[in-house]
Amino acid sequence: MDWSEPQDFKDWLSRLFSLRTILVALVIYSLALAELRFDWVEQLLGAYLARTNSQRPQSGAIWEKGKETLTARKTLEQIVTDRESSQRLAREAETLSQISEALASTQGVMVSAAHFRDLYLELPAAVAMDIASPFELLRLQSSGRWERTYFRKFGRSIKIFLLDMENRVLKELELPPELLDRLQQQEDFSEGVLEDFPRLENRIYRADRFFEALANQPEEIRRSILPAPERLLALSRPITRVGVSDEALTGFVDIGLEFESEGKSMVMVLQARDWAVWRLRLDLEAREILPSVEAEIPAGGTP
Repeated sequence: MDWSEPQDFKDWLSRLFSLRTILVALVIYSLALAELRFDWVEQLLGAYLARTNSQRPQSGAIWEKGKETLTARKTLEQIVTDRESSQRLAREAETLSQISEALASTQGVMVSAAHFRDLYLELPAAVAMDIASPFELLRLQSSGRWERTYFRKFGRSIKIFLLDMENRVLKELELPPELLDRLQQQEDFSEGVLEDFPRLENRIYRADRFFEALANQPEEIRRSILPAPERLLALSRPITRVGVSDEALTGFVDIGLEFESEGKSMVMVLQARDWAVWRLRLDLEAREILPSVEAEIPAGGTP
């Protein structure tokens, strides 16, 4: 093999068209043609990268982009899942308290107008009036435009939007935090006696005396204390004692009703208007004083 530099043009041509050069050119051409036809270089390189993928560090722009995409997909799936769960709970809710619990801080739920009316009718009259006037709801219902109701949480409050078919707002209502607390405390049943509740143990009355005093009050006071007395009639056993709290919160006072149920003492805590409770307490305290005064007066004479 001559490894020296060609001396002239004839020597260049003889080396260029030699058998060895032609074979090398054919091999290179065959490899290039096979690559264009079968992509074997890419397949070999891809197989190698896939085999060694777990051993390489997860760094670089592609890895970071993939991580961001995966995180965004998981976040989106969680948002969709939470929204579907909230919407399902809202459709199945039987009280406004359950709607409040189903609401997330950044999401809203939609229910039909008929569903909202059912929730509204389940509320005690005093609470319902604080949310919306029934005459206003009657006006919207009779107009035929009210189609759906949207609930959205703003801080600790909940806003309610009554919407038409095109989602235009017909009426906006608000449930402030104190009203939400009242909704959650409506008809709170607990096992025990009135003495188990520190706020109720100081003023406990016999049920017959309490309801006798209540029956002698004007209708406005009676409804402000027990807005739904028919629910008490549905109890399996009669009420035995009633406890009245000394503390008022946002214009309401807790009232505890003690009764027997399946051999256990139960207490149902309701909320009543404070001004109506004070009027009733004056009557109750007067009734407690009168018997003791009459006992001191001898028959047929004066004390």
